Amino acid sequence: MSTPSVNVNVEELKGFLGHIVKNNRHLQKQGKTPVAVNVEGDAGLGKTSAVIQLSEELGLNCVRLNLATIEELGDLVGFPVRQFELCKKGSAVKQETKQEKVIQEVTENRTVKKQVTDADGKLVMKDVMVPVVVKKEVLVPINAVETTEDTCLWIDEQAIEEYTKQGYSFTGQKRMTYCPPEWITGLTGGGFLILDDYSRADIRFIQACMTLIETQKYISWSLPQDWHIILTTNPDNGEYLVTPMDTAQKTRFISVVLKFDIEVWAAWAEKQQIDSRCINFLLLHPELVKDSVNPRSITTFFNSISSIPDFASNLPLIQMIGEGSVGDEFSTLFNIFINNKLDKLVSPKDILSHDNEAHILGELRNCIGRDDDYRADIASILTTRLINYATIYAENNPITPAMIKRLITLTTDPDTIKDDLKYIIVKKLINCPNKQKFQSIMTNDQVLKMTVR
Repeated sequence: MSTPSVNVNVEELKGFLGHIVKNNRHLQKQGKTPVAVNVEGDAGLGKTSAVIQLSEELGLNCVRLNLATIEELGDLVGFPVRQFELCKKGSAVKQETKQEKVIQEVTENRTVKKQVTDADGKLVMKDVMVPVVVKKEVLVPINAVETTEDTCLWIDEQAIEEYTKQGYSFTGQKRMTYCPPEWITGLTGGGFLILDDYSRADIRFIQACMTLIETQKYISWSLPQDWHIILTTNPDNGEYLVTPMDTAQKTRFISVVLKFDIEVWAAWAEKQQIDSRCINFLLLHPELVKDSVNPRSITTFFNSISSIPDFASNLPLIQMIGEGSVGDEFSTLFNIFINNKLDKLVSPKDILSHDNEAHILGELRNCIGRDDDYRADIASILTTRLINYATIYAENNPITPAMIKRLITLTTDPDTIKDDLKYIIVKKLINCPNKQKFQSIMTNDQVLKMTVR
């Protein structure tokens, strides 16, 4: 049976999991079990880091258990302990006699007038005494007795002596149970439980997780309220050493497949301050991201060369580092990129805020070219970089009037980028999370006309 799934990028995954959290809370209010999610994808795509990042954004705890590296089953589900039932007899204490007011029916003699026959045989009215039943508040004595029920507890074997000192005694009943594992003990509030590398785990761990995934319980302990189980797996396509899952396992969760998205990666890389030259390269060659060269190994390569100030003077070293991390093809194309001086592209920071506007426009035209020499690919790269940089910069900094003026110039100048890219710049900036900081762009008539056409 193939598992139903949907392809998502990192941002779509976070949105999807955000819905699952809200929906799980709704289910728990109804007494139902939360839904687990399996995030499948190639190595290095950011499956685990996306969940960790979302937990921080939502203010949730996050526990990551790498099932492929855990050796003791008890580290996952807790260790078995023997328990004995001990009981303490209840007590009865007689208190002093008290009086309590109660309503009772009592009989009283009452004088009433009644028609009777006198000695002369005449009917006359006469006072006579008759019994009458009435309800009356009376005081009655009571003896109050305070009692306590027997107290019975299941006690771990090592704690028995302490309880017997308190008057508890054995009932003869015993059982085996599991204590909660250390990773969940003492945590307060909701959270994510990431069962990392689930499909690479030993079958014993997969079997132990099945009940936990379906019910959020394991024999004698339960996950706290507002906890959500996320599995991460690699595809069973022959490229990974994974344990195949049968139908019984696959039907216990929802599956989504994480795919690489260059636009999402570029925004992430900008925020993580990955070397600007390297971001430009991957935007130019997104096709290099594949099974054998994943984003994690690419990031490792980029970080390993980020301290080199001049790539062109260190090509042999860069080639060596590249072959050891991302392979020959990637390294060769990266060196070609350097030889073509594409690592010298103008930075998005300078595009937005350099104090010499004429100089920056000249740099842009040199990079992009004009007419038959126009490089649409380079123009697209610089547009993406500018949008991402401006959006991230606006999170914690003001967008000054000079920056707004620069953006207006870029989106109205006829000799730099094409109209389609100008439209994308305006559209994305006025719809970004801090869009209010960019709204004054729309005060320019040319920009306004372009966006409403």
